[in-house]
Amino acid sequence: MDITYQEYSRALKLGRKLYRASLLRGESPYLPVLEQLLQNTAIVSQESLGTVEIPLEQVIGTRYSSRHQAFTHGFMPIMNENTEFSHKWINLCKAHLESGIRDPIIAYEFLNQFYVLEGHKRVSVLKYFGAASIRCTVTRLIPEPDDTEESRIYQEFLRFYRLTQVNSVWFSAPGGFDALLAAVGTSMDAPWSEQERTQFRFFYSAFQRCYQEEGGGKLSLTAGDALLVYLNIYDYASSKDKPESVLRTELSRIWDEICNKDSNADIRLILKPSEHKTIFPLFSAKHLRIAFVHEQTAASSSWTYAHELGRKDMEAAFDGQVETICLDHADTQEAAEKAIDAAITDGSDLIFTTSPRLLNASVRAALENPKAKILNCSLNTPHPSVRTYYARMYEAKFLMGVIAGCLTPDNKIGYLADYPIYGITANINAFALGAKMVNPYAQVLLEWSKTTEQNGQDRLKHSGISYISDQDMITPDHPSSRRVGLYHSDNDGILHNTALSIWRWGKLYETIVRNYLRGGWKADTSGTDAINYWWGMDTGVIDLICSRSLPEETTRLVQLLRQAICSGTFQPFSGLFRTQDGTDLDYRDSSITPEQIITMDWLLDNITGSLPSFDALLPEAQALVHIQGIKKS
Repeated sequence: MDITYQEYSRALKLGRKLYRASLLRGESPYLPVLEQLLQNTAIVSQESLGTVEIPLEQVIGTRYSSRHQAFTHGFMPIMNENTEFSHKWINLCKAHLESGIRDPIIAYEFLNQFYVLEGHKRVSVLKYFGAASIRCTVTRLIPEPDDTEESRIYQEFLRFYRLTQVNSVWFSAPGGFDALLAAVGTSMDAPWSEQERTQFRFFYSAFQRCYQEEGGGKLSLTAGDALLVYLNIYDYASSKDKPESVLRTELSRIWDEICNKDSNADIRLILKPSEHKTIFPLFSAKHLRIAFVHEQTAASSSWTYAHELGRKDMEAAFDGQVETICLDHADTQEAAEKAIDAAITDGSDLIFTTSPRLLNASVRAALENPKAKILNCSLNTPHPSVRTYYARMYEAKFLMGVIAGCLTPDNKIGYLADYPIYGITANINAFALGAKMVNPYAQVLLEWSKTTEQNGQDRLKHSGISYISDQDMITPDHPSSRRVGLYHSDNDGILHNTALSIWRWGKLYETIVRNYLRGGWKADTSGTDAINYWWGMDTGVIDLICSRSLPEETTRLVQLLRQAICSGTFQPFSGLFRTQDGTDLDYRDSSITPEQIITMDWLLDNITGSLPSFDALLPEAQALVHIQGIKKS
């Protein structure tokens, strides 16, 4: 028997198997028909895409019902052998095996799926042989947009396609196409060159194959969803030319991260240090070696300086039981990975990476070294492979707002923020709430220090505002500067510090290490949840220092509110308040969640100013916002 006849027999057997399976599930066994799908859909326009390469897996049906009963789902034939249909299929099979099928089919695209008008058997033959794509003359049917998630995803896809001409990627939720453009390093107004399109198609095609081989078909995530997880760990620039074997290895390595995404495993916020006592704690005399990896140095960065003080305080608290090493200048991906690898090689029991910019390097190191215990100083991160830690600074900012609201002579208060990352917006709003609680007329003028217009501090000064909330840490190169915390300017222009919110990193590190020594590391683990430590004033990891010159009444009020926050009887984000766009938020009877506080992307109505756009930020801020921003570009 001719081999092509054997191929038709196999295809027919597969088609009949699919046919029976569909009937058992109570589904139609035939091809979906676009004509029927459009009966209750308003098409607002048609667009000719010309002849393009389309993914065969997205060719799912037929334009009209006249052809749909010749095939089952997946375009497998169900017509008997020795029919005119089977002979034509066999001839096409011969053509494919001898020289390839070259004539393009004609199809309609609807919601990035394709319905064949002409060329059904060509699609059937190529699908049977596992081809990836087919040439097609395409007419796009664009439905009227609505508020459904499906419609929003498709509208994003249309914008993405006009820039890239790539139709093989799809996402299960809105935001995916914008996230992909950001990960690839392009914006929503920069068309791709032919080289960029070709390069991405080859890369994505290889990634897609690896994803399916690893078991992607068993997950609810699309290959595009999985790609975003991958690109959040391995950047596109260094990955686009990787051999398929390397992609396969890396995808296997991060598979738990992908499964975590698929199962919507939670970011588990631990709001207080664990009180679990395990039956078999670590031997109390165990000598620990702990590494601290810094992006900069204590001499060049106030952030690193504060963490270095914390490292030394923590080491002193354990009286020789803990030995620490410090690795500086991890200011590039390569340098960060090298520093973390050095810490692992050195036998560190715990590794603290002290900047959100070190998150990706931390995750990669943890995935490559599953026994390593790595903690990154960041917030709201979804990676189960590392743990993160941060402090609820908004509690101290609320109290600073109370002080400013009491003392401002003209109801105007300035606030200088750096960049809109997780937690920062909560700090701003908490400050404004505190001011409004004691002074209903208080207005907060918001400026930003990490934008292309860097003179925010000067704009506040020229506005005649006497009380300003500025950075929280002393800058090493200006140790005598008074532009920290809440300060005010007297009639002679002399600055006076009024209050300072402080990070007690030593207390935080000491608490984590003690928890580890008594065996609490495993106790905090919950399935595949990503563990985020987010502690507040009640744990002593943040605090507020007030000037002795504060009026006694103000000092007493701040002390009372501080005690209430620490005891849990008062929550700054409670009550009824209004946002800048006029939305009323009612948290009088129900509590705002920690997740809502972390991800705030709105400002209160007594704040003048706005959240800066991504393009308005300085490059150093853009890099951080890309990782931890409340509005990622």
